[in-house]
Amino acid sequence: MAKNLIDSYDALFADLDGVVYEGGKAIAHAIETLGTIGGSGLPIGYVTNNSSRKPQTIADQIAGYGLTVTADQVVSSGQTGVELLKTLVPAGSKVLVVGGEGLRTYTQEGGFQLVEDSSAKPDAVIQGFSPDVSWKHLAEAAYSIQNGAKWVATNQDWTIPQERGIAPGNGTLVSAVHTAVGQLPLVAGKPEVAIFETAKKRFNATSPLFVGDRIDTDILGANRAGMDSVLVLTGISQPKELLATKEDSHPTFVIADLRELLIPYVEPKKTKFGYSLRNAEVELLGNKVRVVSGEPKSVDVLRCACAVIWNADVPIHALDVEPAIYE
Repeated sequence: MAKNLIDSYDALFADLDGVVYEGGKAIAHAIETLGTIGGSGLPIGYVTNNSSRKPQTIADQIAGYGLTVTADQVVSSGQTGVELLKTLVPAGSKVLVVGGEGLRTYTQEGGFQLVEDSSAKPDAVIQGFSPDVSWKHLAEAAYSIQNGAKWVATNQDWTIPQERGIAPGNGTLVSAVHTAVGQLPLVAGKPEVAIFETAKKRFNATSPLFVGDRIDTDILGANRAGMDSVLVLTGISQPKELLATKEDSHPTFVIADLRELLIPYVEPKKTKFGYSLRNAEVELLGNKVRVVSGEPKSVDVLRCACAVIWNADVPIHALDVEPAIYE
């Protein structure tokens, strides 16, 4: 009997935005699936680039959807950012925090002295997302870095999924400071490896599975960290981006929603001209990628199309891909 997708792993690490919730709304099928997995005894860690809130605040939000979650299950880029700070400046150093309450709390609990602006001559700047970060905060960060302060960013996510649409993320704010200072920060969050290592240590995991909705952070980062990765199509990254990914950003698995963690994963099989999966088949004829059978919007067709394109001898821009697969 085939194993369910999740059965070969000793922990599940999940992103939050776009995987568990979108803004303040739980994503369909996420809560019941995570409840089933947690009830089986498999450890679950919630690994997020969002550093603006305390772990308990995040845990309370998830618990509000009906899951049993503790603050220790939340691994934030803010926590990893403070770990990086400790490698750059001594304990007790003055740190300017650009970000929310969570990041301020992590920094203070890390043994650093918080300062409010560049006039205090901070030894370091740590920058994370918060909706109330303004030009003044970015300017004070820029002044401090120009005066020699070390610079850590919790993440460089360009966008954040919200209930009303896609909004600018911390990457846009980091980019503004970068433009002013002419240098780049040390980054704690996905796709950098540091946050994944933090998660592995906390859960004592040797073979975790990471599930995320963003190719550029979740999947690339998990791959860099040597973890199997799952792209779930409930958030930012969609078929068009997936089909065009480079090899280092290919997910191990592609699923429509989290329920597929609890069933066997079926890989496409090679055919004469392409790949097939159940009743789906995609072929490469000349430079044309075409759906031979199956619903073009189905995850089975998408897996077949990925196999065809990723194994082609030419890059995707040289292929004529049937629009129904990705539009």
